[in-house]
This record gives sequence, C-alpha cells and structure tokens, in this order.
Amino acid sequence: MQRILLVNPAIYDFTAYDFWLKPYGLLETAGALRGKAQFELFDYLDRCHRFVSSQQRSDKWARGRFYSEKIQPPGVLKDIPRHYQRFGLPREIFRQFLSQQEKFDFAFIQTVMTYWYPGIAEAIKDIREYNPQVKIVLGGNYATICPEHARSLGADLIVEGCDLEPLADFIGIELGLEQPALWESYDKLITGAIKITDGCPFRCTYCSVPKVYGGFKPRPMQKAIAELELLVKLGTENVAFYDDALLHKADVVLIPFLEEVLKHDIKLNFHTPNALNARFVTKELAKLMVTAGFKTFYLGFESASTQWQEQTGSKVFSQELADAVEYLKEAGADANDITAYQILGHPAIDNQQLEESIRFVASLDIRGMLADFSPIPGTPDGDACAKWIDLSEPLLHNKTAFTIIRTGFDESNRLKDLQRQLNRQIAG
Repeated sequence: MQRILLVNPAIYDFTAYDFWLKPYGLLETAGALRGKAQFELFDYLDRCHRFVSSQQRSDKWARGRFYSEKIQPPGVLKDIPRHYQRFGLPREIFRQFLSQQEKFDFAFIQTVMTYWYPGIAEAIKDIREYNPQVKIVLGGNYATICPEHARSLGADLIVEGCDLEPLADFIGIELGLEQPALWESYDKLITGAIKITDGCPFRCTYCSVPKVYGGFKPRPMQKAIAELELLVKLGTENVAFYDDALLHKADVVLIPFLEEVLKHDIKLNFHTPNALNARFVTKELAKLMVTAGFKTFYLGFESASTQWQEQTGSKVFSQELADAVEYLKEAGADANDITAYQILGHPAIDNQQLEESIRFVASLDIRGMLADFSPIPGTPDGDACAKWIDLSEPLLHNKTAFTIIRTGFDESNRLKDLQRQLNRQIAG
C-alpha cells in the first residue's frame, strides 16, 4: 500500500490568526483515498500539537494565535513597517518527524494564499532531503492561481482547480469522492470544517472563487452529514463552513441540510468565517441557523457606497445588511458574534466611502472587521493593481503590504484605529 505524507505548511506573513483554519482540501483529497493508502499528517498550524498546546490559548469558540517567530522579511517586503513572521511549528520538529518515518511514496502539500509560498518551498526542501525519491504534489489556491510560479518550487505535479483526475492518474489509485475528509489523521481535534456547496454564482471583481472552484453547485447531502458525525465522534465542538455562497439557494441546500442536522441531533457550534451574503438572510433562515447551532456570523459588506458596490459586483447594499442583522438578533444571535467585513486597500478605495461604511456598521451595534485587500492575478481588481506592484511576484500579493502601498501607512492605521475604537464602544 502506498505511503502518502500530508503537509499543511508554515505561513510566512505579517499576520496570521487561527479562525478555524484547517487544510480542508488536503484532508478531502486524502479522504477520497481512505483505505487505499497509508497516511501521515504534519500540520504546522495544529495548535493542539504537544509543542504548542500548553502555550497557545483559545477563545470560547476555539480561535487563537499560532506559534510564531519574527524573521527578516524578503527583499521586496523590506520597506513594509510591520514585523514579518513565520507562523507554525518550528522547522526542526518537521525535520525530526521526517527522520523518524519510513520512506513515503508521495507527499501532498496544501497551498492557500499565493504569498505564503515560502512555507511551501521550505517544506519541499526538507522532504527532498529526507526522502529524495518521493513524488511531491501541490494543490489549492496558489497552485491554481499561480501554476507556473508553483512549478518553479520543484514539485512533481501541480493540481489546478478541483479536478482530481490528474492526481488519480499520477498516483495510480482510483478516488472515492463520496468519502468524508480524513479528520482522523489528527491526534487531537477541537475544530473542524465542512463544505456543503462548491463555487459561487456571483462574479465579484476582487474574488478568485470562480477561477478556482467554478460555478455554484451543491454537494451530496449524505457525505456532509457523515462528515459532521465523524467530527462529533472525534471530539470536535466547533465547525466552520468553508462555503463561498452558503446561503445561495438555501431552500434546496442549506435549509434541508440543517433540518437533517436537527433530525440527527448533531450538537456542534457552527461558524461562518467565509462571508455570508446578507441579501439572503431571512427571518426564517436566521431562526433555523441559530436553532441548528450557528454561533458566529461574518457578513460580507465591503462598502456603503452604492457606486462602489455596483462596479464590483452588486453583492450587498446597506439596507440588506441592516435587515440581516435585525433578523439574526431577533433569532437569538449574540450581537457580539455578528461581524461585518469591509475591504481596506482596494484599488478603487477612493470611491469606497470606507470611513462612512465603518460608521454605518457600528450604527447597527455589531462588530466591524477591516479585511486587507490582496491582489489576485486573473481578477479584474487584481489585474488593476499592476499600477502599484509587480503581479508576477506573489510576495507582493501580500494583503498587509499591498494595503499599506495603496492606502498609505498612516491612513491604514487611522482607519484600523477607528474600527477598534468603535468595536470597543459596542462591546461596552
């Protein structure tokens, strides 16, 4: 039986925080090979690992800081006035792990943000040193958005998008896509993730989802319920939905799913770190979500400017956000656990009316969160950023760096200070 190493690499960035971050695509791929290969998982970002579990505290919903070390930034980021860090377990722990393992036939490495590739390069280098003959596979967002750059790191196969047939052909094993993700590969698991849909029907000009995942489509209900039951069996209490359009066609996807959750008496705390579309929050849906166990609600807002919304995809307007917040509060959601995302550093920030948007969110008595803009090549807004940066260098896609480059250090700090001040006032 083939031996396969699963790696969720370290993050090289100015900031990183564990908002239920799990290598879901990697675990799903391994799940499709359950019983057909032997697996070992090394997750650099596992806060339950014995090296960091006593040091890294979690909040009531199991979020928390990663272990990190300050390092020198790469040359293209040396002028950014922020501390550059390596987030994740120390490199030596991975090297010790590799030295104690039998040889692997394949190594699958998860990729996420394009500008996190130094962690991928580090993992590849160490794997090659201890297991020179292993075949290394990269999949995920970076591998899909920047495939040529990903190939330069020395992997043997780059899996672009969601089509796993090239992988099946490469390893010579048929995939069982009906299987849940391989969550049992963790020694201890307090948080998990799930998707009940793929893709998104919208075409927001700043988003990579259509390129990576394609159009919207539901996933099999039976697989999703089986996955939740597995997570419960493993002791998980908090589960994040990784869907990009969770509320789209709720009457045929989310509502039947939540009815099954209640029918099976599945007790979990659900979270929505990927922004929910406030337009689709109704009184009835809000009530069902709260009843089924949803605890945190992150709503995509981006801007109170109608002009800006219309030019970027008409995702949601101010009154739709206000209505959604009212419905969630009426359903019993804690206002302190309702957050509206807004983009900071967008190339069209001059039309965004961002300060007005921040104050509008605060007027609803919910938290606001400024999400730094990351330029994504191949999207209209990402390509527009060639005016300020060299898009061919993924390090310059860094959200912290680009926001400072586009907005200015002082203005970025002013807006973030305003957001923090308003959040403190709302929290009392």
